[in-house]
Amino acid sequence: MASDASAGGAHAPGGGGVGAGIPARDVDERAASVGASLERALDRAVRAAQGPEDAAATPAAPRTAEYTEGLRILGDAVRTAMADRAPVVAGIPPSIPVFQMLGRLRTALLDEAAMLDPSTGAAALIRALRAFDVVQQALEQDVAHRFAGRLAGPDGLELIIEVAHDLRSPLSSILFLADTLRKGQSGTLNSVQERQLGLMYSAAFGLSAMASDVIELARGGDRLLDLHPVPFSVSGLLRSVSDIVQPMAEEKGLEVRLTPPEADNRLGHPSALNRVLLNLTTNALKFTAHGTVEVTAKQLSRTRVEFSVRDSGRGIPDDLLSTLFEPFRRRRTPTEYTFSSAGLGLSICRKLVAAMGDELRVETELDVGTRFHFELELPLAARM
Repeated sequence: MASDASAGGAHAPGGGGVGAGIPARDVDERAASVGASLERALDRAVRAAQGPEDAAATPAAPRTAEYTEGLRILGDAVRTAMADRAPVVAGIPPSIPVFQMLGRLRTALLDEAAMLDPSTGAAALIRALRAFDVVQQALEQDVAHRFAGRLAGPDGLELIIEVAHDLRSPLSSILFLADTLRKGQSGTLNSVQERQLGLMYSAAFGLSAMASDVIELARGGDRLLDLHPVPFSVSGLLRSVSDIVQPMAEEKGLEVRLTPPEADNRLGHPSALNRVLLNLTTNALKFTAHGTVEVTAKQLSRTRVEFSVRDSGRGIPDDLLSTLFEPFRRRRTPTEYTFSSAGLGLSICRKLVAAMGDELRVETELDVGTRFHFELELPLAARM
Protein backbone atom coordinates (compact mmCIF):
# COMPACT_ATOMS: atom_id res chain seq x y z
CA MET A 1 0.00 0.00 0.00
CA ALA A 2 2.83 2.40 0.77
CA SER A 3 3.95 2.15 -2.88
CA ASP A 4 0.92 4.18 -3.95
CA ALA A 5 1.84 6.92 -1.52
CA SER A 6 5.41 6.83 -2.78
CA ALA A 7 4.22 7.10 -6.36
CA GLY A 8 2.20 10.14 -5.34
CA GLY A 9 5.33 11.70 -3.85
CA ALA A 10 7.18 11.33 -7.15
CA HIS A 11 4.73 13.84 -8.63
CA ALA A 12 5.49 16.47 -5.98
CA PRO A 13 6.12 19.86 -7.54
CA GLY A 14 9.79 20.50 -8.24
CA GLY A 15 9.40 24.07 -9.53
CA GLY A 16 8.44 27.05 -7.41
CA GLY A 17 6.77 26.75 -4.03
CA VAL A 18 7.26 24.15 -1.35
CA GLY A 19 9.89 21.58 -2.33
CA ALA A 20 11.62 23.74 -4.95
CA GLY A 21 15.28 22.82 -5.42
CA ILE A 22 15.01 19.58 -3.41
CA PRO A 23 16.45 16.57 -5.24
CA ALA A 24 13.83 14.18 -6.61
CA ARG A 25 15.24 11.34 -4.49
CA ASP A 26 14.72 13.36 -1.31
CA VAL A 27 11.18 14.25 -2.36
CA ASP A 28 10.45 10.56 -2.92
CA GLU A 29 11.88 9.63 0.48
CA ARG A 30 9.90 12.33 2.27
CA ALA A 31 6.73 11.40 0.40
CA ALA A 32 7.29 7.80 1.46
CA SER A 33 7.68 9.00 5.04
CA VAL A 34 4.32 10.80 4.89
CA GLY A 35 2.84 7.77 3.15
CA ALA A 36 4.03 5.63 6.04
CA SER A 37 2.39 8.12 8.41
CA LEU A 38 -0.86 7.65 6.54
CA GLU A 39 -0.51 3.91 6.93
CA ARG A 40 0.01 4.28 10.68
CA ALA A 41 -2.94 6.68 10.90
CA LEU A 42 -5.14 4.21 9.05
CA ASP A 43 -4.04 1.35 11.32
CA ARG A 44 -4.86 3.46 14.38
CA ALA A 45 -8.28 4.38 13.04
CA VAL A 46 -9.08 0.76 12.17
CA ARG A 47 -8.09 -0.37 15.65
CA ALA A 48 -10.27 2.33 17.17
CA ALA A 49 -13.20 1.15 15.04
CA GLN A 50 -12.66 -2.48 15.97
CA GLY A 51 -12.25 -2.11 19.71
CA PRO A 52 -13.11 0.07 22.71
CA GLU A 53 -9.71 1.79 22.92
CA ASP A 54 -10.90 5.04 21.35
CA ALA A 55 -14.54 4.82 22.42
CA ALA A 56 -14.41 8.23 24.07
CA ALA A 57 -13.20 9.85 20.85
CA THR A 58 -15.70 8.08 18.60
CA PRO A 59 -18.80 7.39 20.71
CA ALA A 60 -21.12 7.16 17.70
CA ALA A 61 -18.95 4.77 15.68
CA PRO A 62 -20.50 1.30 15.50
CA ARG A 63 -17.97 -1.48 16.08
CA THR A 64 -19.02 -3.50 13.03
CA ALA A 65 -17.34 -5.23 10.11
CA GLU A 66 -19.33 -2.88 7.86
CA TYR A 67 -17.74 0.15 9.52
CA THR A 68 -14.24 -1.32 9.32
CA GLU A 69 -14.69 -2.18 5.65
CA GLY A 70 -15.88 1.38 4.96
CA LEU A 71 -12.77 2.69 6.70
CA ARG A 72 -10.57 0.46 4.55
CA ILE A 73 -12.23 1.70 1.34
CA LEU A 74 -11.80 5.27 2.49
CA GLY A 75 -8.11 4.77 3.23
CA ASP A 76 -7.57 3.22 -0.20
CA ALA A 77 -9.37 6.17 -1.80
CA VAL A 78 -7.02 8.64 -0.08
CA ARG A 79 -3.97 6.69 -1.24
CA THR A 80 -5.34 6.62 -4.79
CA ALA A 81 -5.91 10.38 -4.73
CA MET A 82 -2.36 10.91 -3.47
CA ALA A 83 -1.15 9.09 -6.59
CA ASP A 84 -3.09 11.57 -8.78
CA ARG A 85 -5.72 8.99 -9.72
CA ALA A 86 -9.49 9.27 -9.33
CA PRO A 87 -10.51 7.86 -5.93
CA VAL A 88 -13.15 5.13 -5.76
CA VAL A 89 -15.67 5.55 -2.93
CA ALA A 90 -18.20 2.98 -4.14
CA GLY A 91 -18.98 0.26 -1.64
CA ILE A 92 -19.21 2.42 1.48
CA PRO A 93 -22.75 2.02 2.89
CA PRO A 94 -24.62 5.35 3.30
CA SER A 95 -25.38 4.33 6.88
CA ILE A 96 -21.70 4.74 7.76
CA PRO A 97 -20.78 8.26 9.05
CA VAL A 98 -18.28 8.62 6.24
CA PHE A 99 -17.58 12.37 6.54
CA GLN A 100 -16.86 12.06 10.25
CA MET A 101 -14.70 9.03 9.46
CA LEU A 102 -12.73 11.01 6.88
CA GLY A 103 -12.22 13.82 9.38
CA ARG A 104 -10.90 11.42 12.01
CA LEU A 105 -8.51 9.90 9.50
CA ARG A 106 -7.26 13.35 8.50
CA THR A 107 -6.71 14.24 12.16
CA ALA A 108 -4.87 10.99 12.77
CA LEU A 109 -2.61 11.72 9.80
CA LEU A 110 -1.79 15.20 11.09
CA ASP A 111 -1.00 13.75 14.52
CA GLU A 112 1.46 11.35 12.92
CA ALA A 113 2.94 14.07 10.67
CA ALA A 114 3.52 16.32 13.70
CA MET A 115 6.16 13.86 14.87
CA LEU A 116 8.15 14.26 11.64
CA ASP A 117 10.99 16.72 11.16
CA PRO A 118 9.17 19.94 10.08
CA SER A 119 11.83 20.61 7.47
CA THR A 120 11.10 17.38 5.62
CA GLY A 121 8.12 16.01 3.73
CA ALA A 122 6.19 19.31 3.51
CA ALA A 123 5.29 18.88 -0.16
CA ALA A 124 4.16 15.30 0.32
CA LEU A 125 2.09 16.27 3.37
CA ILE A 126 0.36 19.00 1.35
CA ARG A 127 -0.30 16.43 -1.38
CA ALA A 128 -1.84 14.08 1.22
CA LEU A 129 -4.12 16.82 2.58
CA ARG A 130 -5.20 17.70 -0.94
CA ALA A 131 -5.99 14.02 -1.44
CA PHE A 132 -8.41 14.22 1.48
CA ASP A 133 -10.16 17.14 -0.22
CA VAL A 134 -10.43 15.17 -3.46
CA VAL A 135 -11.97 12.20 -1.61
CA GLN A 136 -14.40 14.49 0.20
CA GLN A 137 -15.51 16.00 -3.12
CA ALA A 138 -16.05 12.51 -4.51
CA LEU A 139 -18.21 11.63 -1.51
CA GLU A 140 -20.22 14.86 -1.83
CA GLN A 141 -20.99 14.01 -5.45
CA ASP A 142 -22.57 10.75 -4.31
CA VAL A 143 -26.24 11.53 -3.61
CA ALA A 144 -26.69 8.83 -0.94
CA HIS A 145 -23.66 9.94 1.06
CA ARG A 146 -24.56 13.61 0.66
CA PHE A 147 -28.04 12.90 2.03
CA ALA A 148 -26.60 10.81 4.87
CA GLY A 149 -24.11 13.58 5.60
CA ARG A 150 -26.87 16.13 5.89
CA LEU A 151 -28.87 13.83 8.18
CA ALA A 152 -25.82 13.56 10.44
CA GLY A 153 -25.21 17.33 10.30
CA PRO A 154 -26.56 20.10 12.52
CA ASP A 155 -29.72 20.51 10.40
CA GLY A 156 -30.44 16.77 10.17
CA LEU A 157 -33.33 16.93 12.63
CA GLU A 158 -35.03 19.72 10.71
CA LEU A 159 -34.64 17.73 7.49
CA ILE A 160 -36.44 14.77 9.04
CA ILE A 161 -39.26 17.03 10.23
CA GLU A 162 -39.57 18.61 6.77
CA VAL A 163 -39.82 15.19 5.09
CA ALA A 164 -42.43 14.04 7.61
CA HIS A 165 -44.47 17.20 7.03
CA ASP A 166 -44.26 16.68 3.26
CA LEU A 167 -45.58 13.14 3.70
CA ARG A 168 -48.38 14.12 6.05
CA SER A 169 -49.92 16.81 3.82
CA PRO A 170 -50.95 14.56 0.87
CA LEU A 171 -51.95 11.79 3.28
CA SER A 172 -54.35 14.20 4.98
CA SER A 173 -55.98 14.82 1.59
CA ILE A 174 -56.28 11.07 0.98
CA LEU A 175 -57.90 10.62 4.40
CA PHE A 176 -60.40 13.41 3.75
CA LEU A 177 -61.39 12.07 0.33
CA ALA A 178 -61.61 8.46 1.52
CA ASP A 179 -63.78 9.49 4.46
CA THR A 180 -66.05 11.51 2.16
CA LEU A 181 -66.52 8.51 -0.13
CA ARG A 182 -67.11 6.16 2.81
CA LYS A 183 -69.94 8.37 4.03
CA GLY A 184 -71.63 8.16 0.62
CA GLN A 185 -71.36 11.86 -0.13
CA SER A 186 -70.31 11.07 -3.70
CA GLY A 187 -72.89 8.37 -4.30
CA THR A 188 -73.96 5.00 -3.01
CA LEU A 189 -71.28 2.36 -2.54
CA ASN A 190 -71.57 -1.39 -2.68
CA SER A 191 -70.17 -3.59 0.10
CA VAL A 192 -66.91 -4.34 -1.74
CA GLN A 193 -66.24 -0.64 -2.34
CA GLU A 194 -66.97 0.18 1.31
CA ARG A 195 -64.50 -2.49 2.43
CA GLN A 196 -61.82 -1.30 0.00
CA LEU A 197 -62.23 2.31 1.09
CA GLY A 198 -62.03 1.24 4.72
CA LEU A 199 -58.73 -0.49 4.09
CA MET A 200 -57.47 2.51 2.14
CA TYR A 201 -58.43 4.82 4.99
CA SER A 202 -56.72 2.59 7.59
CA ALA A 203 -53.52 2.36 5.53
CA ALA A 204 -53.37 6.11 4.90
CA PHE A 205 -54.11 6.78 8.56
CA GLY A 206 -51.25 4.49 9.60
CA LEU A 207 -48.80 6.31 7.31
CA SER A 208 -50.03 9.69 8.51
CA ALA A 209 -49.66 8.55 12.12
CA MET A 210 -46.08 7.42 11.46
CA ALA A 211 -45.23 10.80 9.93
CA SER A 212 -46.73 12.44 13.01
CA ASP A 213 -44.71 10.10 15.23
CA VAL A 214 -41.49 11.21 13.51
CA ILE A 215 -42.35 14.87 14.06
CA GLU A 216 -43.38 14.30 17.67
CA LEU A 217 -40.30 12.25 18.51
CA ALA A 218 -38.07 14.95 17.02
CA ARG A 219 -39.76 17.39 19.40
CA GLY A 220 -39.47 15.12 22.40
CA GLY A 221 -42.48 12.85 21.94
CA ASP A 222 -44.27 13.95 25.10
CA ARG A 223 -46.25 17.00 23.98
CA LEU A 224 -49.83 17.11 25.23
CA LEU A 225 -51.94 18.98 22.69
CA ASP A 226 -54.52 19.54 25.41
CA LEU A 227 -52.38 21.69 27.69
CA HIS A 228 -55.11 21.62 30.34
CA PRO A 229 -57.59 18.81 31.10
CA VAL A 230 -60.75 19.08 29.01
CA PRO A 231 -64.07 17.21 29.27
CA PHE A 232 -64.50 14.21 26.99
CA SER A 233 -66.48 11.00 26.63
CA VAL A 234 -64.40 7.89 27.26
CA SER A 235 -66.86 5.66 25.40
CA GLY A 236 -66.84 8.09 22.46
CA LEU A 237 -63.04 8.01 22.39
CA LEU A 238 -63.05 4.18 22.40
CA ARG A 239 -65.55 4.13 19.53
CA SER A 240 -63.40 6.51 17.47
CA VAL A 241 -60.43 4.16 17.89
CA SER A 242 -62.57 1.19 16.91
CA ASP A 243 -63.96 2.95 13.82
CA ILE A 244 -60.46 3.57 12.47
CA VAL A 245 -59.13 0.03 13.02
CA GLN A 246 -62.33 -1.83 12.12
CA PRO A 247 -61.42 -2.35 8.42
CA MET A 248 -58.11 -3.93 9.48
CA ALA A 249 -59.91 -6.15 11.99
CA GLU A 250 -62.49 -7.28 9.42
CA GLU A 251 -59.77 -8.04 6.87
CA LYS A 252 -58.09 -10.39 9.38
CA GLY A 253 -61.34 -11.81 10.75
CA LEU A 254 -60.72 -10.40 14.24
CA GLU A 255 -63.15 -8.95 16.75
CA VAL A 256 -62.51 -5.65 18.52
CA ARG A 257 -64.27 -5.48 21.90
CA LEU A 258 -64.78 -2.21 23.76
CA THR A 259 -65.45 -1.87 27.49
CA PRO A 260 -66.11 1.70 28.70
CA PRO A 261 -66.04 2.73 32.40
CA GLU A 262 -69.17 3.06 34.49
CA ALA A 263 -68.91 6.86 34.63
CA ASP A 264 -68.30 8.06 31.08
CA ASN A 265 -67.69 11.82 31.11
CA ARG A 266 -64.23 12.72 32.38
CA LEU A 267 -61.63 15.50 32.51
CA GLY A 268 -58.31 14.64 30.88
CA HIS A 269 -56.19 14.76 27.74
CA PRO A 270 -58.26 13.00 25.06
CA SER A 271 -55.90 13.75 22.14
CA ALA A 272 -52.95 12.04 23.80
CA LEU A 273 -55.12 9.22 25.14
CA ASN A 274 -56.61 8.60 21.70
CA ARG A 275 -53.17 8.44 20.16
CA VAL A 276 -51.90 5.94 22.71
CA LEU A 277 -54.92 3.63 22.46
CA LEU A 278 -55.00 3.81 18.66
CA ASN A 279 -51.34 2.89 18.39
CA LEU A 280 -51.63 0.02 20.87
CA THR A 281 -54.78 -1.30 19.20
CA THR A 282 -53.23 -1.15 15.74
CA ASN A 283 -50.18 -3.06 17.00
CA ALA A 284 -52.42 -5.64 18.66
CA LEU A 285 -54.31 -6.26 15.41
CA LYS A 286 -51.08 -6.41 13.42
CA PHE A 287 -49.69 -9.25 15.53
CA THR A 288 -52.86 -11.22 16.18
CA ALA A 289 -53.77 -13.93 13.68
CA HIS A 290 -57.04 -15.06 15.25
CA GLY A 291 -59.25 -14.23 18.21
CA THR A 292 -59.94 -10.82 19.74
CA VAL A 293 -58.47 -7.49 20.69
CA GLU A 294 -59.99 -5.93 23.81
CA VAL A 295 -59.80 -2.21 24.54
CA THR A 296 -60.91 -1.64 28.13
CA ALA A 297 -61.38 1.37 30.38
CA LYS A 298 -61.88 -0.07 33.87
CA GLN A 299 -63.03 2.22 36.65
CA LEU A 300 -60.81 1.63 39.68
CA SER A 301 -62.23 4.42 41.81
CA ARG A 302 -64.41 7.46 41.40
CA THR A 303 -61.60 9.35 39.63
CA ARG A 304 -59.10 6.69 38.56
CA VAL A 305 -59.40 4.63 35.36
CA GLU A 306 -57.21 1.80 34.08
CA PHE A 307 -56.85 1.56 30.29
CA SER A 308 -55.68 -1.64 28.67
CA VAL A 309 -55.32 -3.20 25.24
CA ARG A 310 -55.23 -7.00 25.30
CA ASP A 311 -54.76 -9.31 22.31
CA SER A 312 -54.76 -13.05 21.74
CA GLY A 313 -51.64 -12.90 19.58
CA ARG A 314 -48.28 -14.62 19.71
CA GLY A 315 -46.79 -12.74 22.66
CA ILE A 316 -43.38 -11.10 22.96
CA PRO A 317 -40.15 -13.05 23.69
CA ASP A 318 -38.52 -12.13 27.00
CA ASP A 319 -35.23 -11.11 25.39
CA LEU A 320 -36.97 -8.36 23.41
CA LEU A 321 -38.82 -6.73 26.28
CA SER A 322 -35.82 -4.65 27.38
CA THR A 323 -35.70 -2.79 24.03
CA LEU A 324 -39.42 -2.77 23.27
CA PHE A 325 -39.86 0.96 23.86
CA GLU A 326 -36.64 2.09 22.19
CA PRO A 327 -37.03 4.16 19.00
CA PHE A 328 -35.08 3.26 15.85
CA ARG A 329 -34.08 -0.12 17.20
CA ARG A 330 -32.36 -2.46 14.75
CA ARG A 331 -33.56 -5.94 14.00
CA ARG A 332 -30.93 -8.54 14.81
CA THR A 333 -32.38 -10.96 12.25
CA PRO A 334 -34.81 -10.40 9.33
CA THR A 335 -37.50 -12.44 11.11
CA GLU A 336 -37.08 -10.92 14.56
CA TYR A 337 -40.28 -10.01 16.38
CA THR A 338 -40.85 -6.28 16.40
CA PHE A 339 -43.91 -4.04 16.57
CA SER A 340 -42.57 -1.92 13.74
CA SER A 341 -39.34 -1.45 11.85
CA ALA A 342 -38.72 1.91 13.50
CA GLY A 343 -40.31 1.42 16.91
CA LEU A 344 -41.53 5.01 17.00
CA GLY A 345 -45.12 4.38 18.10
CA LEU A 346 -44.42 2.54 21.33
CA SER A 347 -41.71 5.01 22.30
CA ILE A 348 -44.12 7.91 21.91
CA CYS A 349 -46.91 6.00 23.67
CA ARG A 350 -44.67 5.57 26.69
CA LYS A 351 -43.73 9.26 26.69
CA LEU A 352 -47.37 10.38 26.37
CA VAL A 353 -48.52 8.08 29.17
CA ALA A 354 -45.73 9.48 31.37
CA ALA A 355 -46.82 13.03 30.49
CA MET A 356 -50.37 12.11 31.59
CA GLY A 357 -49.08 10.82 34.94
CA ASP A 358 -48.35 7.07 34.75
CA GLU A 359 -46.13 4.39 33.22
CA LEU A 360 -47.00 2.20 30.24
CA ARG A 361 -46.67 -1.43 31.34
CA VAL A 362 -46.73 -4.68 29.42
CA GLU A 363 -47.65 -8.26 30.33
CA THR A 364 -47.06 -10.99 27.78
CA GLU A 365 -47.01 -14.76 27.36
CA LEU A 366 -45.84 -16.57 24.26
CA ASP A 367 -48.67 -18.06 22.19
CA VAL A 368 -51.23 -16.60 24.61
CA GLY A 369 -51.19 -12.86 24.07
CA THR A 370 -50.06 -9.44 25.26
CA ARG A 371 -51.62 -6.75 27.43
CA PHE A 372 -50.48 -3.12 27.58
CA HIS A 373 -52.00 -1.09 30.41
CA PHE A 374 -51.74 2.13 32.41
CA GLU A 375 -53.79 4.11 34.95
CA LEU A 376 -54.87 7.75 34.77
CA GLU A 377 -56.45 10.18 37.18
CA LEU A 378 -59.57 11.37 35.33
CA PRO A 379 -61.95 13.45 37.45
CA LEU A 380 -65.64 13.32 36.62
CA ALA A 381 -66.95 16.01 34.28
CA ALA A 382 -70.40 17.48 33.91
CA ARG A 383 -72.63 15.64 31.45
CA MET A 384 -71.72 16.67 27.93
